[in-house]
Amino acid sequence: MANSKEILIGEVTHFFGKIGVAVLKLTKPLAVGDEIKIQGGTVEFTQKVKSMEIDNQKIEKAKKGQSIGLKVDEKVRPGYKVFKI
Repeated sequence: MANSKEILIGEVTHFFGKIGVAVLKLTKPLAVGDEIKIQGGTVEFTQKVKSMEIDNQKIEKAKKGQSIGLKVDEKVRPGYKVFKI
């Protein structure tokens, strides 16, 4: 369960298993260096955002409404929730 300082910032819309990259549709901004938690099904893990991309271009910050590519530490599935912690 999300605790009080966790903010729902988006959800996974796609996962590329071979390269370990999730596509996130953001409902709130996200920046490199932020700590996130991904939760869904039996999966729950936290990680630091090391790099993000939009259309194969590295970005430092993503705005609400954007879809970004993010290297993730574990397998995820569409519909998994993403929280900033």
